[in-house]
Amino acid sequence: MSAVPEARVGAVPEALSAEMSPVRLAFDGPLAVLTLNRPPANLFDTAMLRAFSDAVDWLAANSPRGLLVRADGRVVSAGLDVEIFNEVPPDEAAAFWSAHLGAVQALERLPCPTVFAAHSLTLTAAFEIALACDLIVATRSARFGLVERKVAFTPAMGGTQRLAQRAGVGRACELVMTGDVYRGETLAEWGVVNALFPADSFHGDAHAYAMRLATGPTRAHAATKQILRGFQSGGVARSDEMLPKVAADLVRTRDHRRAVAAFIEHGPDHTTSYDG
Repeated sequence: MSAVPEARVGAVPEALSAEMSPVRLAFDGPLAVLTLNRPPANLFDTAMLRAFSDAVDWLAANSPRGLLVRADGRVVSAGLDVEIFNEVPPDEAAAFWSAHLGAVQALERLPCPTVFAAHSLTLTAAFEIALACDLIVATRSARFGLVERKVAFTPAMGGTQRLAQRAGVGRACELVMTGDVYRGETLAEWGVVNALFPADSFHGDAHAYAMRLATGPTRAHAATKQILRGFQSGGVARSDEMLPKVAADLVRTRDHRRAVAAFIEHGPDHTTSYDG
């Protein structure tokens, strides 16, 4: 199986790989693991937001074959540190939130599969980051909320519209306007959470789930994301317009040719490795 080159792993900036970094970035072979590392609450203060943005910037320039976003501690995150509203002057607010929305958008644009693992409470900024990932896995009892109404605010890192994409406008209004907190099993019923794992094996199950994607056909996954971005921006017509060229590019890849040959020789359960 192709692994991330050692030069790439070693190139992770010390500010992101150090044990005490607010957001810690590490690799397990082809899988990048981004950990929220400010327990017990993993609050998104300015340092955490800056570290998250720096990590996404680095990943955009050094794309892994898969990304798992997870958290250390009892909770995933108690959300945004309310002190931020005192620290950011009103005349700087537009630029501040534009920058952090940009980090969420950059996460979405990564060409690799991205998985967010929520083992417990996941509020505001953390939930918005989860909604920017391709897939969300959770425990049944994990709790999610966009509770900005408690400070007379609205989600400013794109959570409202991304929740609407997954669950519909009505559900987005419900979560944001009531500020209620919903369990993982409920959000799975709504199509927001993709998979539920038992609490006692959650971290291992989530890692294995993300690793399966990271060791899969990387370029095909990137093509799938490209088509879905076309759908989100222009519906079926835009995706249909893009698809022939995307497919033509894929059939020229070594991954595709090797997988087709392995399928013919060994059947659908072949164990082909990919170049990544």
